[in-house]
Amino acid sequence: MKALIVYDSGYGNTEKIARAIGSAITGDVQVLRVGEANPSRLESLDMLIIGSPTYGGRPTPAIQEFLSGISEAAIKGIKVAAFDTRLSTKWVGVFGYAAGKIAESLKVKGATLISPPAAFFVKGKEGPLKEGEIERAASWAKEITR
Repeated sequence: MKALIVYDSGYGNTEKIARAIGSAITGDVQVLRVGEANPSRLESLDMLIIGSPTYGGRPTPAIQEFLSGISEAAIKGIKVAAFDTRLSTKWVGVFGYAAGKIAESLKVKGATLISPPAAFFVKGKEGPLKEGEIERAASWAKEITR
């Protein structure tokens, strides 16, 4: 399987999750920060996973720009999944979360969503990740690539 994991990370928490996901997938797997990834070069992929911290109910501006740069032709038929890092406090949910918006953007362009958007939790705005989130990310990756 040829997979690409694209992420953005403000405090390193989303990067840790992305790397845990990448390590759990067998095959030709690349884990790239969003600035290193090219949205027009996705055609040879079997799977694309995109992750972002949730900022104001959305993915980061860099992830939003990456998503805007993906053409329907480039993503059509590719299996995709989305994840985010977020606080677990209830009031944060009023604005929504990054993963759902990422998944919807990819689905609208013709990608095949293989999993509901995944959430991984941080203890505070800057983290760290809650206990067990790295292991849960690896488990999620294995589950969606079966």
